[in-house]
Amino acid sequence: QVQLVESGGGLVQAGGSLRLSCAASGSIFRINAMGWHRQAPGKPRELVAVITGGGITNYADSVKGRFAISRDNAKNTVYLQMNSLKPEDTAIYYCRINYCSDYGCSEYWGQGTQVTVPS
Repeated sequence: QVQLVESGGGLVQAGGSLRLSCAASGSIFRINAMGWHRQAPGKPRELVAVITGGGITNYADSVKGRFAISRDNAKNTVYLQMNSLKPEDTAIYYCRINYCSDYGCSEYWGQGTQVTVPS
């Protein structure tokens, strides 16, 4: 059994900042990649940022230079620092982890947290 608890979403004015957190717990032996995805109304879910177990990061072009993903392996937590937010960043943000347990390796998604940047 795996749980992901996301926090940090909310409403922020354009140009502002938010920091999302996602803490994993449960039957986890190892967490490999951790990432953030988002889905805006009427659009497909898209990758925002991902960080590997070794700390290598990758970002969507639309957020490069504004967002930063990081992780605390001791806390099984991934963060997304979002700066210079724009109205087009408005979406539900989902955390995703690739993990291994005694039962094998799989992925797990969080429930999502809303980020709203009014135009």
